[in-house]
Amino acid sequence: QVQLVESGGGLVQAGGSLRLSCAASGNKFKISIMDWYRQAPGNQRELVASITSGGVTNYADSVKGRFTISRDNNKNAVYLQMNSLIPDDTAVYYCRAVMMFTQREYWGQGTQVTVSS
Repeated sequence: QVQLVESGGGLVQAGGSLRLSCAASGNKFKISIMDWYRQAPGNQRELVASITSGGVTNYADSVKGRFTISRDNNKNAVYLQMNSLIPDDTAVYYCRAVMMFTQREYWGQGTQVTVSS
């Protein structure tokens, strides 16, 4: 059973920074894509950033220039460095991993990020 465990969320003032981490375990196959989604109250879950196993990244326009996604393939881990945070970044952040070959996807339990003004 593949499990994703996130950490690093919390409360921060506007302009501050947080670093989210997500580690996968129990996977038989290598991980293809790892990404971060977020969901604010009353909103749909949205893609924040994604990264392929080769390091190709993609960002939502709203976080470009402020967030950086990275991964460590040896540790099956993905990270999200969030700088210049604004109140609109407040949401539950979820990690997702897509397995090679099977294309099955797995989600973490979510970590709360709250940015105060």
